[in-house]
Amino acid sequence: MSTGLIIAIVIVVLILIALLVMLPRMRAKAEERKAAKELESRRERVATEHREEASTRSSRAERAEQEAALAQKNAEVERAQAQRHEQEAQLHERGMADDKLIEDDERDRFDGVSGNTATTDRDDRTTGEDRGAIRDGTTGETSDRADTGYEPGREDERETRR
Repeated sequence: MSTGLIIAIVIVVLILIALLVMLPRMRAKAEERKAAKELESRRERVATEHREEASTRSSRAERAEQEAALAQKNAEVERAQAQRHEQEAQLHERGMADDKLIEDDERDRFDGVSGNTATTDRDDRTTGEDRGAIRDGTTGETSDRADTGYEPGREDERETRR
């Protein structure tokens, strides 16, 4: 055999031995790279899912906060209305809001009975002479009442009913 052929055979054998030694390492590295890629892809997928869930929950929380603020405002409005009704109830209990209960054509019927004594005091203080003066507007004492036009109108109303 020729020397060239022997050298070629030795080189081929050495290459085959090197490949046999290197092949498992190359396979291991390829498997490692493949596992790393798969793990990275799983990480990205799970991170994306968590971010989407966080975004969804954040928008739900924001909506709940807005609804809570609206509910708070509604509660304040309801509380204010309840206080207003309570104050009106107190006025009615004290008889200070009887004018809301008595129609204009019923005033004479409830005169002296209603808790609102402003009109009954005026009627009690006004004598027959004063009433005439109020209508005429001649008496100085009663002229302030005649200016309002309220009392003469009430007197005219009473006369038309009689």
